Amino acid sequence: MKHTLAVLVEDESGVLSRIAGMFARRGFNIESLVVGPTSTRGVSRITMVVAGDDHAVEQMTKQLYKLINVLKVQDLTEVPCVQRELMLVKVNATPATRGEVIEIATIFRSSIVDMSEDSLTLQVVGDPGKLVAILQNLSKFGVREMARTGKLALVRESGVNTEFLNAQDVPLRELGVS
Repeated sequence: MKHTLAVLVEDESGVLSRIAGMFARRGFNIESLVVGPTSTRGVSRITMVVAGDDHAVEQMTKQLYKLINVLKVQDLTEVPCVQRELMLVKVNATPATRGEVIEIATIFRSSIVDMSEDSLTLQVVGDPGKLVAILQNLSKFGVREMARTGKLALVRESGVNTEFLNAQDVPLRELGVS
């Protein structure tokens, strides 16, 4: 199972390499990794996706807390949260196919960020499923190049679990909507 971990760390050199090294020594592969500053000066947030069962991830969390610069570790896997990725994708777009590529870009609410005679570069932001879906639709034109960020995630303070709602057939009246 894939787990999304949010780790708050002191913003000091070497912290990321110590965390990555700890995962590597224990045979864990980090599938996705995003690091950036937080709203608190001197604190960075690391969002990582790792594969492992609940017990193994719990053990990794305990090991993370032993590292001196780690302030907080949270497993967001089962917590209602907002998740996003960014993808830049360069796709073939001849004059004959450009309209269809633009239509797909519009449907997926992506932005065209560059254009040449025979290609378009799109910026796509969304959950990982959206990125896979647009790639499937664009593949028939030929994807020249692609770059993706890792997954970013923040806990939903509202507590609304949209993944749960998407999986259910919940009538609107049960949500207080008539």
